[in-house]
Amino acid sequence: MNLPKIIPIFPLSNFIIFPKTSVPLNIFEPRYLDMVNDSMKGEKFIGMVQPKTIKNFDNSKLPILHKIGCLGKINSFKELDDGRYLIELKGIIRFEIEKEISSNKKYREVEVGYNNYLHDLDENKEDLRFSDLEMIFKDFKTLFERRGFIINWKALEKQSLDETINALAMTSPFSLEEKQVLLEAKNLNVRKTKIAQILNTYTYDQFDNDTLQ
Repeated sequence: MNLPKIIPIFPLSNFIIFPKTSVPLNIFEPRYLDMVNDSMKGEKFIGMVQPKTIKNFDNSKLPILHKIGCLGKINSFKELDDGRYLIELKGIIRFEIEKEISSNKKYREVEVGYNNYLHDLDENKEDLRFSDLEMIFKDFKTLFERRGFIINWKALEKQSLDETINALAMTSPFSLEEKQVLLEAKNLNVRKTKIAQILNTYTYDQFDNDTLQ
């Protein structure tokens, strides 16, 4: 696969996408409609990256971005009557932003490197079993229910483990910073450990001062 060196980016707060995982996106802002149009004319690549929560030191309107994001490819595209686009984006490989590119486009473009994440392209499944994840799933279910999240757990259990772990990480009610930690985890096994560590911090639920049992 020829990976693009310069990519358009879609900065979404508290939203991540992982390699080998697909997500639907509702596109309605004019600049991102332009971005999707341009992407569809080429190789259909879009970079997803989270903005940081800190304010810009120069008081500019553009948010500072995290360095690590994920390259996605548009798998499906539908234009609605009201002008919105519904697309499905499949994660391909993580990237590190090297610098931002100046252009007259409404959306942002960056130059990226992939060297630290080439293993994302491997097709081999990682050696994990559902028995390794039973406690994580139990804690996840409790946390999701407490926060009012509805998850089709039976459907998740039919997926491969990497798809399941990444799907839970993407849809979890974790903070922006916690999701970024999961995205930057070197591999699935490290990501599983990080999820367990994060879940442990939620053992004492701040909303009703009760323990997650």
